[in-house]
Amino acid sequence: MTSKPVYQLSARQLILLAVSTALIAVAASLLLFKLSSLWESNGGPGISFAETAPAGISDPSTVSDEQNSIEVYRTIAPGVAFINTTSYSQNWWGDVQEGRGNGSGLVIDNQGHILTNYHVIERAQKVTVSFGGDKVYPARVIGGDPDTDLAVIKIDSPPANLPVVPFGDSDKLIVGQKVLAIGNPFGLDRTLTTGVISGLQRPIRARNDRPIDAAIQTDASINPGNSGGPLLDKFGRMIGINSQILSPAGGSVGVGFAVPVNTAKRVVPQLIQFGEVRRPKLAADLRSVEDLANSGYRLPVEEGLLVGSVMPGGAAANSGLRGLSRDADGSLLLGDIIISIDGERMKSTDDLYRLLDRKQFGETVQAEIYRGGRNTTVPIRLTPPPAAQTTRRVQE
Repeated sequence: MTSKPVYQLSARQLILLAVSTALIAVAASLLLFKLSSLWESNGGPGISFAETAPAGISDPSTVSDEQNSIEVYRTIAPGVAFINTTSYSQNWWGDVQEGRGNGSGLVIDNQGHILTNYHVIERAQKVTVSFGGDKVYPARVIGGDPDTDLAVIKIDSPPANLPVVPFGDSDKLIVGQKVLAIGNPFGLDRTLTTGVISGLQRPIRARNDRPIDAAIQTDASINPGNSGGPLLDKFGRMIGINSQILSPAGGSVGVGFAVPVNTAKRVVPQLIQFGEVRRPKLAADLRSVEDLANSGYRLPVEEGLLVGSVMPGGAAANSGLRGLSRDADGSLLLGDIIISIDGERMKSTDDLYRLLDRKQFGETVQAEIYRGGRNTTVPIRLTPPPAAQTTRRVQE
């Protein structure tokens, strides 16, 4: 019978092996940390944004305001896209009807990715892009996020030397500073309007009624067709994506809103990588205590989010949160009420959405809940929601 050699390690060898393994583990952890930091700073693997002020724009302090506007327009306008969309629908008689729309966008890299508003390309079956002149480029939708009204489309063979619009920093804006908007209002190609930042931190809502926080208000004329175009500072850096106007008649009255560019920095990499934004969800049916009180229901607390039901396998269920239930005689038993999460009061589902929008999968949040006549704290680990969402209203 052939015997196999058995290898034995001395105590010294075991110690050396343990130390080597620990060093390798530490090195691997540092490498992963650096890669993670790089991923976050650039927005994702292989995704980065131009942030340097473009050449061709003089120091604004050395030229007149008029010359500054001329230089910003001349440098940035070639990177602003004119987007045309076509959608098809069938009427009751079976006839195919064609719908057309247009909007604006901006080039964000040399691979042909173009940032625009979600509502510009929503339900479009055909998308084309032009950059002035007669040349038209077919485009495809890469991803969209109705919650922030942002989307990315792509032309597969972009023209050579297509200017990339650099990203600024919307967290450093000041009311009163000069801004410039470039877009295609009413189909008028590459129109420039100027103004100032009229307000910051304006709460607006996307078409799906999700809150878009920290919107930029400007008096630069924005009209239908401007949607998706850049709002720029005097250095030619994009600080926002023109998205909405406040107007009873549908035209510009000097109150326009732009989605902050820092929101785009967070959203766009996921749109390019996944085609969507993957946000943590509690996977629970939640109702505002205040709304329930206004409907005549008496609850033991004045504000919070009542848990109606939880989805099996979701973050709320896995953490032990309880929804409404009935006892043996059929009486309704109150579910948990979420009072706050990580110290932030939860007065409405908007508050929860804003908090979860800043979180990542795998993080654990601390939820203060009302249960059985007293407050207690429950840790909730934010995991992806189950693939099959069966609850009627799954809140973020």
